Amino acid sequence: MPINTKLDQHLRQLRHELHAHPELSHQEVETTKRLKQKLEDAGIRILDIPLKTGLVAQIDGAHPGPLVVLRADIDALPIHEETELEFVSQNSGVMHACGHDFHAAALFGAALLLKEKAADLSGSVRLLFQPAEETGLGAPDIIKAGVLDGASAIFGLHNDPNIPVGVLASKDGVLTASVDRFEIKITAKGSHAARPHEGNDPVIIIGQIINAVQSVISRNVASENNAIVSITHVKCGNTWNVIADTAYLEGTVRTLSKPVREQIEARLRQIITGISISFDAKIEFIWHPGPPSVTNTAYWVDLALTVAAKLGYQTKIIEKPWLGGEDFAFYQEKIPGAFVLIGSGGPYALHHPKFQIDDNALFPAAQYLAEIARSSLDKLKSAR
Repeated sequence: MPINTKLDQHLRQLRHELHAHPELSHQEVETTKRLKQKLEDAGIRILDIPLKTGLVAQIDGAHPGPLVVLRADIDALPIHEETELEFVSQNSGVMHACGHDFHAAALFGAALLLKEKAADLSGSVRLLFQPAEETGLGAPDIIKAGVLDGASAIFGLHNDPNIPVGVLASKDGVLTASVDRFEIKITAKGSHAARPHEGNDPVIIIGQIINAVQSVISRNVASENNAIVSITHVKCGNTWNVIADTAYLEGTVRTLSKPVREQIEARLRQIITGISISFDAKIEFIWHPGPPSVTNTAYWVDLALTVAAKLGYQTKIIEKPWLGGEDFAFYQEKIPGAFVLIGSGGPYALHHPKFQIDDNALFPAAQYLAEIARSSLDKLKSAR
């Protein structure tokens, strides 16, 4: 499909503005203002939905019909940018290292394209610029606000630096992992390092917990069930000759099915309870449930890939789910839809301080979002 050069340049400029002014989850105040102004300038209706950050717009077709939702995330990460881009982050220690600037600019572009074709639309397209995806918990607030009410399907995308520009990939069923976080707080008894028998060393308890947790996957979860338990943060003491009285650990669990998710949580609780009794220490285990697995509907994945091929993308079926997380999954618990990955060119991975996106992927992504919205409205109307 031909590129609208003027719109392409406009979208690149917007992405660069967003990239230079990244904001953390729940703090996307200026990002929201910038996007709102752009949409209002284009004559696109902003819905009156009480959100602290983020916004929802809507384009109504000239003909009555169903409602579909397009979603992009807008928050950044607490990472110091190490690129040499002209539009490098101006907010120290904050960076769009996951490409949410790209997603937001692509959705804005889709809004403009849909606005141009509103006379041909049968139904409405709701445009969701979502905050706080990086916390894994931005979507539930959006759902509580009623943004999905009346919608029949939802579509979203994420850039993937491991995929070349011009390639779009997806799969039906489970695409990503459920992502949970846990904390372990140990309260023991400190002492002088020369008299350890007078205390209850939390470092020893930490070692027992770490060793025991490693057995959860290898000895409790069936080998065909891909899952991960990682302890990623350990803190205890502050000097060399004192045994501390407290310690702290935290980590993550990644699973691809609800039964395994529940099994691992239960087993971790058992381990912590047992070690607490064995070492006569108070150990608090705190489980923070995150997003479930992104689970695509086969019907909408078929349409997503068909539309992509029509627009000139090389399409690819993803063979196995990956253990990253995405709170788009919360939406799919309410309504069916599809989530796709679009090649962004690399070479650095998501969340890397040198992460970059090839701008040549931007206009095609906007065009894709607009076309999947239009095509899904047509499908829904014909099915009625």
